[in-house]
Amino acid sequence: MEVKPVVPFEPIQLETLPTGPNWVAQIKWDGVRMLTYYDGQEVQLWNRRCHARSEQYPELLDIQSYCSAKSVILDGEIIAFDGIKPTFHEIMKRESLRKKQSIERAIAQTPVTYMIFDILMCNGKWLLDQPLSARQQVLHEVIRPSTQFQLTPNMPDGNQLYEVMKQHGMEGVVMKDLNTTYALGGKDKRWIKKKIFHDLHAIIGGVTLRAGIVNAILLGLFDREGRFMYIGHAGTGKLSRAEWRDLTTRVEPLVIAQKPFVNEPERSKEAIWIKPTFTAKIQYMEWTAGGTMRHPSIQAFTQVALAGCTFDQLG
Repeated sequence: MEVKPVVPFEPIQLETLPTGPNWVAQIKWDGVRMLTYYDGQEVQLWNRRCHARSEQYPELLDIQSYCSAKSVILDGEIIAFDGIKPTFHEIMKRESLRKKQSIERAIAQTPVTYMIFDILMCNGKWLLDQPLSARQQVLHEVIRPSTQFQLTPNMPDGNQLYEVMKQHGMEGVVMKDLNTTYALGGKDKRWIKKKIFHDLHAIIGGVTLRAGIVNAILLGLFDREGRFMYIGHAGTGKLSRAEWRDLTTRVEPLVIAQKPFVNEPERSKEAIWIKPTFTAKIQYMEWTAGGTMRHPSIQAFTQVALAGCTFDQLG
């Protein structure tokens, strides 16, 4: 049986969490969404954009060690810890690797956990038209949890879980209706997320330097007219000195004379403009009245398509 990658279902962002007996709350992990495909012979990992990731996480391919199904498609999140909690910066250390030797070293240096929260197909039968409660029952029947493979637990009170997540500096919560089905490629109120911090992928359009090394990046998004709009600058986050030095080297050949933004950025006088090429995942608290991010911080440099770096991410 040939199993082809599919686009997973997504939650929508709301500030008011639903309540009721049919709603359950789950932790929103700050990791990488990953679907596991097993056709009875081969195991493959594909991310939410249907990009192959089996080579990056070879330790997660032994599906028979934790799953009894003869064939299956699992939905979940791969997370990596910074010593205290899962962070996107840590998991990006694994996502960016391509060389086999580097990946083998990273298995020990940056261990990962697969948090499983849904099942789309089991033993050759699609479960998409089954309610979430039934799909979760199947999950509990076929998954044998371990340190590296775990089932994301349901919590009864989303607001209470949200407060706990705030205390621990986690990303947020996801509410799910137990009575609802799973829509491939869908995004609606069946699942609702509330983030403590928001995040987006933005494009670097300029930098500032300190002692010859980049110390902040100027960021932008494309609006619906295709204009490149400045949305703020970030100089804090989880980057090491080596990553800042590496960015300095990477942007040198991209320096341009004119600012790429259509609006006027802060720090324009001290900025060095670069061709919009590199992207970064940015975490922020909210938007200011001036249309910039409040308290932005850099989570990681990424390799996403520039066309996806739009204000549509805010929906």
